[in-house]
Amino acid sequence: MINGMHALIYSTNADADRAFFRDVLGFPHVDTGEGWLIFKAPPAEIAFHPAEAHTRCELYLTVDDVESTVAQWGERGLEIIVAPTVREWGTEAVVRLPGGATLGVYRPTHATAYSAA
Repeated sequence: MINGMHALIYSTNADADRAFFRDVLGFPHVDTGEGWLIFKAPPAEIAFHPAEAHTRCELYLTVDDVESTVAQWGERGLEIIVAPTVREWGTEAVVRLPGGATLGVYRPTHATAYSAA
């Protein structure tokens, strides 16, 4: 039986990205040694979207207020790649983490699977 999920974010500045998740987002974590932090994630979902040209994985955090969340992160120095935008499925924004990877944030207007059986 599957009892968890481990997501990876590859980074050119892993220490800065770890500090962002620890200090800005406040995610609980364990230190497995030598500063290697593994973070507890909020409830998660997995969705598969059609793709014609290529495949990729993306990470989005869900929040109650995209605009204020992104504004706070911008004040903390994150580059806003996609400003908060209302879409058919919710409001989204995308920021660049200190190590260069992108991180999406959105408030869904669709049903979520957080408590699906």
